Amino acid sequence: MILVKKETLEKINNWPDDTIHILTDFDRTITVGNSESSWSILSKSDKVPKEYVSERQEFYNYYRPFEIDETLDFETKNKLMIEWWNKHIGLFIKYKLSEEVINDAAMNLRVMSFRKGAKEFLKRMYEKNIPVVVISAGIGNFIKAFLIKNNCDYSNIYIVSNFIKFENGTAVGVEDNVIHSLNKNEVALPNDIKEIIVNRPNIILLGDSISDIKMAKEEERENALKIGFLDEKIEENLSYFKNAFDIVCIDNSDYDELSKEIKILN
Repeated sequence: MILVKKETLEKINNWPDDTIHILTDFDRTITVGNSESSWSILSKSDKVPKEYVSERQEFYNYYRPFEIDETLDFETKNKLMIEWWNKHIGLFIKYKLSEEVINDAAMNLRVMSFRKGAKEFLKRMYEKNIPVVVISAGIGNFIKAFLIKNNCDYSNIYIVSNFIKFENGTAVGVEDNVIHSLNKNEVALPNDIKEIIVNRPNIILLGDSISDIKMAKEEERENALKIGFLDEKIEENLSYFKNAFDIVCIDNSDYDELSKEIKILN
């Protein structure tokens, strides 16, 4: 089911393609709502220590309910997300995960899957020459590998995410600052991406949490069509999503459905 604020469509359907850029989350936004996230990939590999898998799952079980609880105040939730991301990254170092093992996991992705129509959506954006900027709190190595594996690593897609950093073939953390689910307003886009989107003031923003709205700076949000995917705790979070997003896609709605509502996505 897709809930649309009709008044928003009259405005955005007049946006020319060359004025648009897309800001999007990845896990459970481009991928289906019940897909494994890019943080889960390593736990499915038989080449990582069982202790890593066990500790990683403990962290997930504890922190994930907080992540999807829209009633929590920002300060409390932000602190918890910083803890979670740093603890998980710490596991890479603790268990000395090798670049070889991580690359093997990336090339054998079996647990991530596109939302229906998402692959075709990315192709259409490439054909329209509309830049797609992925700002993800996931693991960039696996997002990049997933796109390559599915022949979707188009030249108009730019990934800003947590890329694992290696020294002497062993994981030592992530490149640059950690991106978690609540700090996307602090993410500084590289200059080359800024130059590409600077003359494209109209934003189509896609995410699966209210905090994803922060991918667009506050002063830019008047020019943004905000699309939210809500697949967990629907009843509890629906009112929050309806207040925050122009369009709410419920219960694994897909890009085919979305494209019927928004002609500029066709």
